[in-house]
Amino acid sequence: MTGAPAGLRERVPLAPLVTFGVGGPARFLIDATSEAEVASSLAFARAAGVPVVVIGGGSNVLVADRGVDALVLRPRLPGVALAADGDRVLVRAGAGERWDALVLRTVDEGLAGLECLSGIPGDVGGAPIQNLGAYGQEVAETIVLVRAVDRATGEIACFDRAACAFGYRDSVFKREAAGRFVVVEVTFALTPAGAPTVRYAELARRLEGVATPTLADVRRAVIELRRAKSMVCDPGDENHRSAGSFFTNPTLDAEEIAAFRAREGALEAPTFPADGGRTKLSAGWLIERAGFPRGTSVGRVGLSTRHALAVVNRGGATAAEVVAFAAAVRAAVRSRFGVTLTPEPALIGFEGAELAALVDRAG
Repeated sequence: MTGAPAGLRERVPLAPLVTFGVGGPARFLIDATSEAEVASSLAFARAAGVPVVVIGGGSNVLVADRGVDALVLRPRLPGVALAADGDRVLVRAGAGERWDALVLRTVDEGLAGLECLSGIPGDVGGAPIQNLGAYGQEVAETIVLVRAVDRATGEIACFDRAACAFGYRDSVFKREAAGRFVVVEVTFALTPAGAPTVRYAELARRLEGVATPTLADVRRAVIELRRAKSMVCDPGDENHRSAGSFFTNPTLDAEEIAAFRAREGALEAPTFPADGGRTKLSAGWLIERAGFPRGTSVGRVGLSTRHALAVVNRGGATAAEVVAFAAAVRAAVRSRFGVTLTPEPALIGFEGAELAALVDRAG
């Protein structure tokens, strides 16, 4: 194709490239390994009049059965560099680096700040977009700079922590700047010889008996916890075809939590403090008590046998079946508890009507 960047492919099946294992082909697909390749790919898309969809490690997306009539761009920028900066170490990582490999390296280097985020699939580029978090840590605590390419101009833009406007599983890249930038590099500020973060009750219980847990102890414990919930990438696990947690844990304001607690059985629900005086609920708890215990299946789609928050492709499922099942779960929770669950994966290639029961128009 005239003017096409090197490495551009057409009609590429996406199901093998995403952890859910469902979805149709991309009209175009390119793996960009440098900022220049990202910029040239964006320029090609503008000239061809096609939209751009970014898919990193493919661990947090659901692709429509028809596929994506767009250029699917996979940032594969490599590289990790460490530099001392006063009492901290700056870790600069390319968007294409595997997330867990980066965490492992920081733990091996004795750098505290990412250890509780061990075992999470995906690439570095996705971390700031969704404010990756688990077991008491979020990347918002350590990110100091996000480098990105402006899709409209091809120019570089840099975002410090404040400009990222992080929230719970949220950032400016999912709100005001949604669809505007391609993340190419992330810089983290970590603490050399720092103590690990152990403030999550489940993790603390796992480490009982370890007098002074090391970063490696915490990483090992987190991976064990995730593996017990089928939340690591393991092709031998019956629950491995998923996007991890399908819904975010809902956070309610004072009026909403009061209404929730007035519901029958709701007083037993575990609650956690959240930013802005809000209260966070466990989506998994809500799902199970709304009539969808873990292991529930409808045809080729179901909930993980180990974690009610993960929707699983049992084998051969379609994206439409995944959406229908997830919508049924969401409707049951709303009917039982008056709480609306929000999908966490990016939903790519769908038409609005197809998602009407899964995503509120206002959201």
